[in-house]
Amino acid sequence: MKLLGLHHVTAIASDARLNAAFYTNVLGLRLIKKTVNFDDPSTYHLYYGDHVGTPGSVLTFFPWAGLRRGRPGTGQAYATSFSVAADTLPFWEQRLHAHGVALKPIATRFGESVLTFTDTDGLILELVATSAPDPRTPWAHPEIAQAHGIRGFHGVTLALPEATRTHGLLTASMGYRQIAAEGLRTRLTVGDGAPGTFVDLLVDPSLPRGLQGGGTVHHVAFRTPDDAAQSVALEEVRALGLNASPVMDRNYFHSIYYREPEGILFEIATDAPGFAIDEPVESLGGKLMLPPQYEPQRAEIEASLPKLS
Repeated sequence: MKLLGLHHVTAIASDARLNAAFYTNVLGLRLIKKTVNFDDPSTYHLYYGDHVGTPGSVLTFFPWAGLRRGRPGTGQAYATSFSVAADTLPFWEQRLHAHGVALKPIATRFGESVLTFTDTDGLILELVATSAPDPRTPWAHPEIAQAHGIRGFHGVTLALPEATRTHGLLTASMGYRQIAAEGLRTRLTVGDGAPGTFVDLLVDPSLPRGLQGGGTVHHVAFRTPDDAAQSVALEEVRALGLNASPVMDRNYFHSIYYREPEGILFEIATDAPGFAIDEPVESLGGKLMLPPQYEPQRAEIEASLPKLS
């Protein structure tokens, strides 16, 4: 199958207001789309990314009010990492500390500096300071110089009880290749091997089995260029004996879903049509955008959702 890297990561939150404030005000991402969960219109689906929602820059959330906190662990996408420019971690250490964010000491991983922290729900996030070419432009933020800004994903870490079957799926069927191993971690990449393509497989016996809830990842989506490539991928996934969904129209991309052998939910999403299909680029995220089936209920839905500002 033809995959280009990561498309988006979708996680679970417990408070929409705190979530929006953290990702837009603290991290400086743009709220590019404010819509609802297609299966549960009583809750938001919030998308954060760069100025246009470039595939590979978008972290999304289902915020269910009052949801219990989950437990990060094996059988999950354990950490989501973002790409920032080399030598910018001192700025981020100072900024995150000033906002009361708990930080781990800067570590070195595969020759790059990594700053690990959590959001307001305990979701594990990382900033990876990399000198690798990354042409993606951070969203403009009044307190964050563009040279310091978040450019998009660097990669994701999958925590696994054992990696053999997941490694086999990614490398034999999904086009990934192993490029490094270090300690308990193996790194895979696809396509041009640039930031936004990395998947780390972490086998750490000290980790508990993960429990889904607030502060955990719901699924990881991989990029495919178009519907034709996605159709091929769907046939290949089903030929492996995996229970793949039919193609689902998510307005901004088309999706298929399946679980990899250790239970992590994977999605393959198309690059097109993109987030400007229903509102201009300059005003992305400014209005609640509803799937057509929910438009007749707009007044009721808007009244039930919390204000984000």
